[in-house]
Amino acid sequence: MDDTWDFEFLSRIADSCLSFLSEFVEDWLANDMRVSIFKILLSWLIFSLIAIHFAWKVYGNTVNDMYYRQGTGQNGGTPDTASHLGGWDSAAGDTPKDHRD
Repeated sequence: MDDTWDFEFLSRIADSCLSFLSEFVEDWLANDMRVSIFKILLSWLIFSLIAIHFAWKVYGNTVNDMYYRQGTGQNGGTPDTASHLGGWDSAAGDTPKDHRD
């Protein structure tokens, strides 16, 4: 009984996908304005993605090196604390909380 239901379910999914694809192909081959706009936008998207891919291959290391901080400290060249600030100590003399508190 379950096998029949599974086959029917898969058959419906396959039929709906096939009907969608056939309608898409019919619309694609038609000389309609919306299809033309869709083709232009799809071409622009594909071209942009390919251009971004090649630009990242060429300039990716340079961009990464520009934003990578070198040196010692918390985040590369960033000091652990600011020298002109007293830190996070409260005036009441409480012990500072750490990330576990």
